Amino acid sequence: MYSDKVIDHFQNPRNVGEIENPSGVGTVGNPKCGDIMRMYISVDKKTNVITDCKFKTFGCAAAVATSSMATELVKGRTLDEAKKITNKAVMEALDGLPPIKIHCSLLAEQAIQAAIQDYLAKNGE
Repeated sequence: MYSDKVIDHFQNPRNVGEIENPSGVGTVGNPKCGDIMRMYISVDKKTNVITDCKFKTFGCAAAVATSSMATELVKGRTLDEAKKITNKAVMEALDGLPPIKIHCSLLAEQAIQAAIQDYLAKNGE
């Protein structure tokens, strides 16, 4: 049902927690399944590179795994590069998800986008 990568990211999630004084925070949720994701980003204002990304997720194994993978995908990328990360990229990086869990990858994409939008709004962009 789940790939080895999904299981690994669920059992050993990367970048769990909060960033003190984050550059941006995005919170998204799915009322149908009850998953809630919060992404925190730190951005180098000179280079627009995301230097750190952490998450807190309340949800199923797929929600935790997609959050974990999403943080790995955005760290070290510019804001423009991170904006282009889709739920498909998250799923591919995890070697796929069961069809019933695709919504978790959508939440991960939305959480990244929300954190970036929060950063841009705070900085008048």
